[in-house]
Amino acid sequence: MITVGAFEAKTKFSELLDRVAGGEEVIVTRHGKTVARIVPEGLPDPAAERRAREAKAAEILADIKRVREMLRAQGVHFTVDDIISARDEGRR
Repeated sequence: MITVGAFEAKTKFSELLDRVAGGEEVIVTRHGKTVARIVPEGLPDPAAERRAREAKAAEILADIKRVREMLRAQGVHFTVDDIISARDEGRR
């Protein structure tokens, strides 16, 4: 991984692309602060992975809420101790 300023990135863009094509990551800064990452195509995108994890967590939470409401409608109630007991069952 290399870090270059915005001006250098502009003047050496073709060279930087060659390095990226060779598998290297380039960080571009402006006034010392990171403003961009140039990565080889096909590498995982951390921001996209985070968004996918957050979407999956939201989906799971919605499923839990749906089951909880369904059980409440049926008159089924669990205490925290019931849930912990069920979780721990079989762990011993």
